Amino acid sequence: QVQLVESGGGLVQAGGSLRLSCAASGRTFSTYAMGWFRQAPGKEREFVAAISWRGGSTSYADSVKGRFTISRDNAKNTVYLQMSSLKPEDTAVYYCALDLTRWSGPTNQHDYWGQGTQVTVSS
Repeated sequence: QVQLVESGGGLVQAGGSLRLSCAASGRTFSTYAMGWFRQAPGKEREFVAAISWRGGSTSYADSVKGRFTISRDNAKNTVYLQMSSLKPEDTAVYYCALDLTRWSGPTNQHDYWGQGTQVTVSS
């Protein structure tokens, strides 16, 4: 089993920044790809960013490219999402997820999910 716990969400003004963290336990974190997803009210969950097992490959949704950065620290079993130039349309619950492969790109097919952290961007 894998446990994923997100943190770092909150309320921020448009143009501001936040850094989300996702701490993993229960498996060898460093051998798996990780992803961030989000779900806004009334909308389906959507892909945000993904990172390969060593961090050598990353992928982003077009809507966040150039503003968000995904990274990981395998020594700390943690994946991060640095969000900058935030917009009201970034408001959503953000989820991290673990994919039991080393890299699968921008896919929604992940095997373990966290509980999510709320990000609210005010205009």
